Amino acid sequence: MVSFHQLRKRVHLLFFLMFLALPFLNVVRFDIPKERFYFAGYELWINEFAIIFFALMFLMFLVVASSVFYGRVYCGYMCPQTIFSEASVAVETWLRKRVTRRFPQWKPPVREYVTRGLFYAVLAVASVLLSFIFICYFVEPRDLWHRLASLDIHTAAGVSGAAVTLVTFLDFTLVRQRFCTTICPYGYLQGLLGDSNTLLVQYRDQDHQCIECKKCVRVCQMGIDIRQSPFQIECIHCAECIDACEEVMTRLHKPTLIHYVWGEKGELLSDTTPRPWYRRVGLRDSKRVVVLLVLLFYASGLFVALGMRRAVLVQVSPVRATLYRIGPDGRVYNQFRYLIANRGDKPGAVVFSIQDLPDASLALSPNPVRVQPGESAAGEFEISRPPGRRDELVSHFTIRTDTVPTRESDAIPMTFLAPTESK
Repeated sequence: MVSFHQLRKRVHLLFFLMFLALPFLNVVRFDIPKERFYFAGYELWINEFAIIFFALMFLMFLVVASSVFYGRVYCGYMCPQTIFSEASVAVETWLRKRVTRRFPQWKPPVREYVTRGLFYAVLAVASVLLSFIFICYFVEPRDLWHRLASLDIHTAAGVSGAAVTLVTFLDFTLVRQRFCTTICPYGYLQGLLGDSNTLLVQYRDQDHQCIECKKCVRVCQMGIDIRQSPFQIECIHCAECIDACEEVMTRLHKPTLIHYVWGEKGELLSDTTPRPWYRRVGLRDSKRVVVLLVLLFYASGLFVALGMRRAVLVQVSPVRATLYRIGPDGRVYNQFRYLIANRGDKPGAVVFSIQDLPDASLALSPNPVRVQPGESAAGEFEISRPPGRRDELVSHFTIRTDTVPTRESDAIPMTFLAPTESK
């Protein structure tokens, strides 16, 4: 049977790999210099507020749902601070053992100096790597790599990278798990969101079978005694105490005294009593149904918004600084302005044409207008009509745009202005 410790380390590895890969795959990344927000492979421009709003609200309610259903399991299993803090402790412990075994003849103070020196060297390299990955969430990775290779410390990205490297190094040498109880607000937020059905780690010993070995206290990364209360702000629900108690009590042929439980008075997570599937996953009251429905609402809104999104956005507006002009040949000219934004990853071209305006011609060169991925194109063009009937000041017509290769079409209503009589 896989212990909670083994399960947690596997989840740590999975989320560490995700942390490394996400900015390179553009799954979640906010490119500050380009003012782009990347989500699920989509490149969202800063003016696409509706999609960005649904994405951020979905992520926020995902955190809320996680806290309401499963308490601080995120802290123990998925939080980068926990993952890297425990990794730094493990590396330091491993180095200390290796130095002690390799150089037993050295005095303890010397071995400690060597251990600390090696640990700081390893952590310095790791801090640079982790800071590079973190800054990649805000700066395009290739651009950041060129800045790092040139030892850039005078631009915003370079200064940010140096600052994050220093903070990371100090965090994992001095702060570590103390960050969870002194700086991070998530533990206090969990205290507000949790209720009588939230998943907890709890000590239950109605028959007073505890042998006071205190192994649960010794293995706790946060340095607490879970027997005192399941609501301690330091507890991150890592379940190391559950494994420790189970190991000791199994030798005595007795059940463990520490469990994952659904609320202080709820049943055990490991309870094998038949019950509906929705209760097994934590859907236990109307509050959780509402939270899940809100989460599904924002997820659906995000899905619909992304589905309706067009890779190439075309906007056309009239230029009314001059209502119209009459050319030497007597034709009436109206001026229009276009803006094309290619928000996809392939080159695009937009063809402009006129509908419902007899004998009109469009003066635009080149037509189609080509736009490279991630770029915009703006310009002006004129539409003219021959002299003749001018009994209408305003003529309604349509500008049609056809995009290649996405095969998207738009019909943009427009008005053509002309004098009411010949001049």
